[in-house]
Amino acid sequence: MDIDITGLPPGAITFEPSPLAELGNALHVLSEPGHHPGLHGWATATAAALEPDLADRLHEADFLWRTTFSDIFMPFAGARHGGGRPGATLAEDLDLLDLLSDDEFVTVALEFTCSVTYDLGGPSPLTDAGVRSRALDLAAARGPRQLDFAGHLLNDPVTVRAWIRRLFEDCEQAFFGDTWRRVRIQLAADARHKTEILRHKGLADAMTAVSAALSLDSTGTRISADKLAEGRSAAVGAPAGDGLTFVPTSFGWPHLLVLHRPDWRPAVQYPVAAPELPSPASVELLKLRLEALAHPMRMRMCRGLARSPHTTGELADTHGISAPEASRHLAVLKRAGLITTKRRGRYVLHQLDLTVVARLGSDFLEGVLR
Repeated sequence: MDIDITGLPPGAITFEPSPLAELGNALHVLSEPGHHPGLHGWATATAAALEPDLADRLHEADFLWRTTFSDIFMPFAGARHGGGRPGATLAEDLDLLDLLSDDEFVTVALEFTCSVTYDLGGPSPLTDAGVRSRALDLAAARGPRQLDFAGHLLNDPVTVRAWIRRLFEDCEQAFFGDTWRRVRIQLAADARHKTEILRHKGLADAMTAVSAALSLDSTGTRISADKLAEGRSAAVGAPAGDGLTFVPTSFGWPHLLVLHRPDWRPAVQYPVAAPELPSPASVELLKLRLEALAHPMRMRMCRGLARSPHTTGELADTHGISAPEASRHLAVLKRAGLITTKRRGRYVLHQLDLTVVARLGSDFLEGVLR
């Protein structure tokens, strides 16, 4: 995954925390603590302290951030009149979200429920019947709640906007306000530290300090992220303004997120800490599972399966292979005990078993979740 920074002045590369992005990670931790074993204490205490009404609302909505981090949490990268910088408060970040047009809002919100043509852009599902139908089909494969949300979003985006903002504001009042006041000190300090490295040692050293997965090419014009995903973006020419923003997170480990939406300025969200992982499995089990993962296509498939359930057809479309070939790879992973399978109506969904993956070790877990 590459970011073209040709022609970008050094002052346009910034390190800034975002309260809305951190709220997105916090909601993900609450709904999927298995991704974040070092935050079990926070998740348990926070969930236990929620008022029943908010707890029920978050439970009903947890499918939105359990498996996907939508660009809805970083609207500063797309808002055309927002200045290209995150807000200092959650309210300011939500105001930036309100600056997105209905077409832009719907497109980014659909990331919650289906795999749309993220890299390619294209017509809006609000105006193109074919794109709308495809979005609903993909949402249906994910489940009835995803389909219901996608339908409401496409039929009445204004109401869904208001619902999402109200939910985020209630989260701030209930728990995130206190959480943000605590973590923003660490995040601001890390941002200042990385900024000093950039100023005094240069961009290559700054990328190394951010993550071992980031590197600067020999020409100094391209930043590469070592992820099991492909994508390209440019830091110059976006309607939101030229620039590249690095967003530190306390809740995001091990995810290294690279925003590369067409016509948005790129952004990288990186974790500032890494908790301990569980002990590895026995040598016999480790050998069996590593042999199953030796094929590069199965490694790539694991990245998607780690985030959400997928059908065989979805995996075949995503990776450009036939359905029988995808089935053969899934059979190998299933024999090794690395994936689980369940039926939902006429769909058979496969998902990576994160408990098993965690026992393989931090390198593999971080690789597929990065």
